[in-house]
Amino acid sequence: MPVDFLTEEQKSFYGRFADDPSPTQLARYFHLDDTDRVLIGRRRGDHNRLGFALQLTTLRFLGTFLPDAKDVPKRVIEYVGGQLEITDPDGLSRYLKRWTTRNEHQVEIRDAYGYRDFTAQPDHFRLLRWLYLRAWFNAERPSLLFDIATSWLVATIRERTATRLWRLLAATHGSTAKAT
Repeated sequence: MPVDFLTEEQKSFYGRFADDPSPTQLARYFHLDDTDRVLIGRRRGDHNRLGFALQLTTLRFLGTFLPDAKDVPKRVIEYVGGQLEITDPDGLSRYLKRWTTRNEHQVEIRDAYGYRDFTAQPDHFRLLRWLYLRAWFNAERPSLLFDIATSWLVATIRERTATRLWRLLAATHGSTAKAT
């Protein structure tokens, strides 16, 4: 996909860590709950547990797997490794040697947590059609189309999240009302 319209800074940060995550971000995206720990615990060796956990938490934070897992900030490796009681984070280099293992772990993470490839979704076609029409009829510059697409995606996610929250609240309220 041509990305000539993106600034060098935008290109360098896409799907990567722009900086060390804040303490709030570490707690929110890199905390391992019981479900995570069960899945991670199925791995043999500290290097596989740490690598799997870093792929999972990085996906949560960035929305994509890192093209190069060596780009995970040291602070993240220490935070995740500390939760797993892994004292030698240098073993991560051993994990990075086997592309097949990393790929298998990515598939397992997608399946376990319901992540899907956006290009296979109906929303992908709708977004492309909408952008195509904007570009065809309005001759809008690529950077504006990029901003529009980003806004559309964020709005879609926020709307779905709000709908899900309201459904959960309604279900909770309905079960509470029946119990009284």
